[in-house]
Amino acid sequence: MIGLLTSMLAQTEWSAPDIDWHALAPELILIIGINIVLFLDLNISESKKWAMASLSGLVLLAAFIPIVTLAVDDGPARELFGGLYVVDNYALVLKAFFLLVGYVVILLSQNELEDGGYYQGEFYVLLLCSVSGMVMMASARDLVSIFVALELLSIPAYMMAAWRKRSSTSNEAGVKYYLLGVFASAIMLFGMSYIFGTTGTTKLTEIAAAMGDELNAMQVVGVAFVVAGFAFKVSAVPFHTWAPDTYEGAPTPVTAFLSVASKAAGFVALVTLLYVAFPPAEGVFGPMIWVMAALTMTVGNLIALRQTNIVRMLAYSSVSQGGFILMPLAYAADPEAGGSALNAVVVYLLVYAFMNLGAFAVVIAVTRKTNSGEISTFGGLFGYAPGLAVALTIFMASLAGIPPLGGWFAKFNAFRAVLDAETTSAYFLAGIAALNTVIAASYYFRVLRTVWVDEAPDGDMAPIATPQPIVAALGITVAGTIAVGVLPGLVARFGELSDLTGAMGG
Repeated sequence: MIGLLTSMLAQTEWSAPDIDWHALAPELILIIGINIVLFLDLNISESKKWAMASLSGLVLLAAFIPIVTLAVDDGPARELFGGLYVVDNYALVLKAFFLLVGYVVILLSQNELEDGGYYQGEFYVLLLCSVSGMVMMASARDLVSIFVALELLSIPAYMMAAWRKRSSTSNEAGVKYYLLGVFASAIMLFGMSYIFGTTGTTKLTEIAAAMGDELNAMQVVGVAFVVAGFAFKVSAVPFHTWAPDTYEGAPTPVTAFLSVASKAAGFVALVTLLYVAFPPAEGVFGPMIWVMAALTMTVGNLIALRQTNIVRMLAYSSVSQGGFILMPLAYAADPEAGGSALNAVVVYLLVYAFMNLGAFAVVIAVTRKTNSGEISTFGGLFGYAPGLAVALTIFMASLAGIPPLGGWFAKFNAFRAVLDAETTSAYFLAGIAALNTVIAASYYFRVLRTVWVDEAPDGDMAPIATPQPIVAALGITVAGTIAVGVLPGLVARFGELSDLTGAMGG
């Protein structure tokens, strides 16, 4: 037997796989950075733990460098491992997006972790691991790699949600997020197994070819289960029940991370599947997403109207905003609206990151003084912190879609993508979205009325000492929110880069 094996090995021609190391550089830098942060955390004294935030930020900035060099290269999309992992303009834009969001979240987290005595090194290791999963998600073109990337970004997030381990609300947040997340992953994996079983492949482009013009019953079930699994990740109704309690109980920087980065990663995976693997299944996912979009924006807005806690209000606002992002995807396979739908989703995600992270940055700064998330505690904010009041006004007005801020362009793009379909259902969905835009404006401006008109509830008009990292985060988010609204071409170009004819590599 040994002789036979030796003979077989001798006749086998071994060759190293052809790997494009430049294309994988962002992921490799993150992996190396994670190990450096973990090693230093284990070997430095407690008094120097503050350096972990700066080091983690440098890791994310270093990962930007190869993304810039790859973007400068105008060559064709780089396909690795037989097309299972693709680095193209679409992937590069989203990788940069995830790195930027991760960097802003580090700025928001630094002082809260230091003041609260939380485990700093471990937190940043988990954050970097989650961001690395998101970066992988942008390039994944295979069911297995998509699922692995999804779990890599989700598992650290489960632990981060329960980071305040002595807080019962934080523990509840982590447990709810974990249990429902595992349930959603199981549903998604069950659907993927049906798709693999009926097509014989996990590569997205081959799945589309194998499905043909008419889906069988198992493929219909598989597509429906996969879409339902990702609906949880983007907190779409009726899979949204975990979001409010998790957002309220988790540390506020983690809430900001979940509401932007984790949601965006779910959308990225869903977009990739709908455009690359599931075009033949338009009759299955189209109606599903139409119903989810209408329900998500409506239910999210109606419940947000009743909230008195600003974090819970922003949680339901996040649910509602997810409905606006889902809206164009109902027509992803439409020949007239498909390209503009992809553009609308990418643009909305970029703009949403600026305005939502900025809103949470203001909440973090104010609650450092008030120790309360109640909307009433924001009364008189303009009197003792005019800078924060102006910043919150910019973010709330942008979330409401008021020109000339970035939110108006994101919503305009979403409406245009839906109306491009020129069908009765598209016009009806646009009407629902228009009504929800008005509803959303009422609770956003209720917060602003409290900030500008009401008196401080305790009469305390002492100014707020805003830490420098939060000031930096506010500077980034305010500049982004205004710039996108005044110069919409800045992000419209990114949307154009993600046209499927060139960017998806398929």
